[in-house]
Amino acid sequence: MPHEQCLRLKDSAKERLKILFLAKWAEGDGTPDHEDGTHATYHYELRETLRTIGFNIEACGRYERLFEARDYDFLFTLFNRGGFVNSEMLAPLISSYNKIPYLGASPILRGLGDDKHLMKLAAKNRGLSTPDWEIYRRGCPSINAPDFKSDRLVVKPNASSASWGIKAVESWAGAKEHIEYLHARGHDAIVEDFVDGYELAVPIIGGKGPWILPIVRFVVDDPMAIRSYEQKRHLTPSDDVVLEIYKQQPIIDRLHRHAENILPEIWPCDYARMEFKYDPATDALNFLEINLSCNLWSKKAVPFSARGAGVEYPELIETILCHSMLRQGLISPADLI
Repeated sequence: MPHEQCLRLKDSAKERLKILFLAKWAEGDGTPDHEDGTHATYHYELRETLRTIGFNIEACGRYERLFEARDYDFLFTLFNRGGFVNSEMLAPLISSYNKIPYLGASPILRGLGDDKHLMKLAAKNRGLSTPDWEIYRRGCPSINAPDFKSDRLVVKPNASSASWGIKAVESWAGAKEHIEYLHARGHDAIVEDFVDGYELAVPIIGGKGPWILPIVRFVVDDPMAIRSYEQKRHLTPSDDVVLEIYKQQPIIDRLHRHAENILPEIWPCDYARMEFKYDPATDALNFLEINLSCNLWSKKAVPFSARGAGVEYPELIETILCHSMLRQGLISPADLI
């Protein structure tokens, strides 16, 4: 039996609705790309999963499609790496202009979630602990050392995904050099204190309301290592991360409270992954960031978590999609099984 939180659409509604599946590799055959790696495999798998579920899909890998015929009822967009800064907001903005429902969250929430600095401010305002940090926007008057002290700093683009451009350094001189490197490539930079501990993911999807899936721990051989873009996209063979369903109930309870506290900042949305770091030596639980367009490939954390709750991949995708359509008024409860 499907999980009680899962949603399913009647065949009559699937036949009635046309979905535009917009993603860089939406029209691909699943072969990994030399730059994007397994992101191409992900887009292929998700497209085929939507078709297997029974949805009427048009697949397209061009932003320009959004300026053409509005002959579709719903936009399933994964174009959060469009090749330019803040590209994650373009498809939702155009869909809002065209009055066509779309997957994810509103443009303003997408911007908030993808701006790591602003999301940390929101989290602290909701009572969550975070590592110390400083923002360095492009064109800022000066690049001065942050007020906080740290033996190790993490420098990364303020609005990147999949860890592109991330670097750990042991000196301010190294941090400043990488900030200037990111600025020269068109990105704002954020500098964080490297905190000890292991990473935990809190997946949240829309079902019959916000649904917190089982917590996932990222188990790594070297807790001091910073995972690179090349590792996350499987462009290098050194991806040694193992996913585990987390079982420490006192920490799970704390994570649920944190998630519920910050949820008003990002709800309504269709799916998200909150990331935390827990240090058993000090009992410190630090919020890191939120991803409102996290990777839904079957091998990644959210589908792995869903399987821990007894939800298979097609059920997960259909539930997320049904929730999105329902909250935006494209379907009614009568269209659900």
